[in-house]
Amino acid sequence: MPLVRSLGDGLWELRSNLPNRIARCLFYVPYGRIVLLHGFIKKTQKTPTEDKALAFKRKDAHTQFDSRQKTA
Repeated sequence: MPLVRSLGDGLWELRSNLPNRIARCLFYVPYGRIVLLHGFIKKTQKTPTEDKALAFKRKDAHTQFDSRQKTA
């Protein structure tokens, strides 16, 4: 069964156990929408720093793009 936990600053992690591996999807929820930022197969206990950094970078880019779209 998938589980969700907060990684802070509006970023969430969806955890799903697949046969022989564990999948992760990082996302955030602006304005009642779910925006998927990054997915990967997890190989360690902790969520890798590089994967979190990439998700935060994409979240910031999406937030800036989305705010420009709303003002246009």
